[in-house]
Amino acid sequence: MTKKAATFSIKHWSQDDQPREKLRDKGKSTLSDAELLAILIGSGNKEESAVALSKRILASVNHNLNELGKLSLKQLIQFKGIGEAKAISITAAMELGRRRRGEAAIDKQKINSSVSVFELMQPLIGELPHEEFWIIYLNNSNKVIQKHQLSKGGITGTLVDVRLVFKNALELGAVGLILVHNHPSGTLKPSEADKNLTQKLKGAAQSLDIKVLDHLIVTEKAYFSFADENIL
Repeated sequence: MTKKAATFSIKHWSQDDQPREKLRDKGKSTLSDAELLAILIGSGNKEESAVALSKRILASVNHNLNELGKLSLKQLIQFKGIGEAKAISITAAMELGRRRRGEAAIDKQKINSSVSVFELMQPLIGELPHEEFWIIYLNNSNKVIQKHQLSKGGITGTLVDVRLVFKNALELGAVGLILVHNHPSGTLKPSEADKNLTQKLKGAAQSLDIKVLDHLIVTEKAYFSFADENIL
């Protein structure tokens, strides 16, 4: 049994076919998703190599890395050969990738459309299983000064501290605000609570000569803009 298991080990492959060596010698872009994942997990199980195991994991999510990033530790551990340490490595790598997308969007800084808001915020909240409400503070050039999470778990008036919104705005010298929250359900239709909160913040902003420029509802793949729909 030991001899049979050894044939599945990556270390017994041709050096050209070993993922780590392939990355070192030929560059990261030459590796498949399964090979990159195999580097993370390091080894497979008695029946399959790390690459074969990685292919099986990817097949379970239709080879979609976004779906892989949503798997919980408990779900990852269900795969034979994936213990807690390997599951944590995969989860950490997926989270780094998600944050990298967010950083790339932040580098653009200037907000010039609802699309740019979506690109900035989707990596942060688009795939969350719970609701979060964020404020984007802008200067007079529509450049992002700060993104601030205002509440987590809901968007009702009791969870949104209007005073804190404008305290931060005044301290930052912001002249514009964009409201953003996610809908884990995937629906893009604004609720009455969404509309009422938007009007409440818009009214408070006017007295301070601050503009509420938009309110976006973000899901994993799409968004709804109050400004684009002329209901702001």
